[in-house]
Amino acid sequence: MNETLRLKIAMLPDSPGCYLMKHAGEIIYVGKAKNLKNRVRSYFMQKEHTPKVAAMIAKIEDFDIILCETNLEALMLECNLIKLHKPYYNILLKDDKHYPYIRIDEREPYPRVTMVHRMEKDGAKYFGPYIGGGAVREVLEVLRQTFPLRTCSQVPNPDKPRRPCVHYEIGQCTAPCAGKITPEAYGETVKQVVAFLGGKTEQVLKAMKAQMAEAAAQLQFEKAALLRDRIRDVEGLLERQLAQSTSGGERDVIAVWSDGLDAMCEVLHIRGGKMIGGDNFALERAGDEETAAVIGDFLLQYYEDGRLLPREVLCQALPEDADEIASILTERRGGTVRLIAPQRGEKRALVLMAEKNARDALEKRNARAKVTYERTVGAAKALAEAIGMQTVPRRIEGYDNSNIQGAQPVASMVVFIDGKPARKEYRHFKIKTVVGANDFATMEEVLGRRFRRGLAEHEEHPDSGFGDLPDLILIDGGPEQLAFARRAMHAAGAEIPMFGLAKRLEEIWLPDADAPILLDRHSPALYLIQSVRDEAHRFAITFHRQLRSKQTIRSRLEEIPGVGPKRRTALFKAFGSLEGVKKASVEELAAVDGMSRPAAEAVYAWARREEEKKKR
Repeated sequence: MNETLRLKIAMLPDSPGCYLMKHAGEIIYVGKAKNLKNRVRSYFMQKEHTPKVAAMIAKIEDFDIILCETNLEALMLECNLIKLHKPYYNILLKDDKHYPYIRIDEREPYPRVTMVHRMEKDGAKYFGPYIGGGAVREVLEVLRQTFPLRTCSQVPNPDKPRRPCVHYEIGQCTAPCAGKITPEAYGETVKQVVAFLGGKTEQVLKAMKAQMAEAAAQLQFEKAALLRDRIRDVEGLLERQLAQSTSGGERDVIAVWSDGLDAMCEVLHIRGGKMIGGDNFALERAGDEETAAVIGDFLLQYYEDGRLLPREVLCQALPEDADEIASILTERRGGTVRLIAPQRGEKRALVLMAEKNARDALEKRNARAKVTYERTVGAAKALAEAIGMQTVPRRIEGYDNSNIQGAQPVASMVVFIDGKPARKEYRHFKIKTVVGANDFATMEEVLGRRFRRGLAEHEEHPDSGFGDLPDLILIDGGPEQLAFARRAMHAAGAEIPMFGLAKRLEEIWLPDADAPILLDRHSPALYLIQSVRDEAHRFAITFHRQLRSKQTIRSRLEEIPGVGPKRRTALFKAFGSLEGVKKASVEELAAVDGMSRPAAEAVYAWARREEEKKKR
């Protein structure tokens, strides 16, 4: 413990507040305490800690404190600080799956129902998350057939009514843009949609059945039949929802499962007495935390971003500050939120179901992680052992050539880092010195250029661009191509492990070897080098096709009077392909940099002649 820590620990106050642990000036942990003096001192005075806490304490070089009046203030401040600084040793909710939601903004005069992938604090209502875009589109289709709300993005203007579109004609829109419905009547339909999405389906169905009976009584049989079909659609959607039924209307169920390293938090959503879905979130480095503490941190982060808060949240265990957390959630919801840890009965069964789902999700995540490791870092390790490398290659580069009878020869360099494609590091090469189809000389030129530039940049930028030198190189080819590539590398002054992969039997050729190495067909190492080889081949061919396409466009555009090299280049950049140029209007052509009106008309006339030739 350094002098700074000793002094600060001795001066800690008996007050609620937050503490920020630091290492090398960076905040590594944020915590809150009812009594800062007791809580912070416990880190340094106690001998028994979990491995995670012990690792954090070993790094603490300094800490700051922020005093608060109450424990509730400290809890809210802790939540904000964690979100701001994202400290390494805190439990962090990383929700990057972007499940879709349904959004309705009732403040608009004629609200729409839309699908979005992020929740915003914009005052609108969000429903979900749904497990996929298909589920959302299915719901939207039923809503469109049942509740005729507008779908277009044009804002209705009562002073400038428009002609109704086809959705109005087929009964899927009430045409507010044409003044066919008042804002009040439209608002009633919106309320039905909100009630339906909020789980109050029985109430919506009851109202629709009453409308159908009234229409039938007034001999409005077409309207009654339309309502009958809409009722059937709603009932069909409800039948496809998860069949689990519970007593009570609106609650979430939260449980945690850990493996000692990470934790998985499961959330089940119950609306209108029916379980309508669930979601899970991996919490890294939270596996040795108490379940109650994990749930406490999770609750504040999960419900922070505008998610629809239920009246009741069933928890596997209640955190120490459950009352304060409930107060914060109540304020966010604008109504009472209760946190409950049920011990028996139906609610306990729901918690056990959430726990079972959390365990299953964590096991599946770990299994996927194991497969990913075996195909990436594990495969690189196996490859190193197969070819006799002492260290595992971090950066593997693969090279391939592409040409057609020697025309426009190109080459590609692809990069795999830790066994995974690093596409931002890929590079193309236009061959400058080789004439004709000579793959050996092409590979020699490419490797020479790569390493001359790479060695020159390595001193200043060792971790970026060509300055980041590879640990291993794959050449698409046998011993001959490998020999040319090594000669170019040595001439540039580099010495890096290199091997060739011959396609016939997927043979690995090492420099100066008398026989190739054959890996097992199911080997992760073979899977990795095949991926590198195939990616290099794809990247080279794609680049070659692009060059041929450009050449084709230029040669065809040369037929047009008044279109020179600069205008040809500008047209290609603007429209991307010959077909794009042909489809452009005179105005679009004239708007291209360097084009005049007469030149645009000449290109347009040429395109029309080309189309006539096709028809003949």
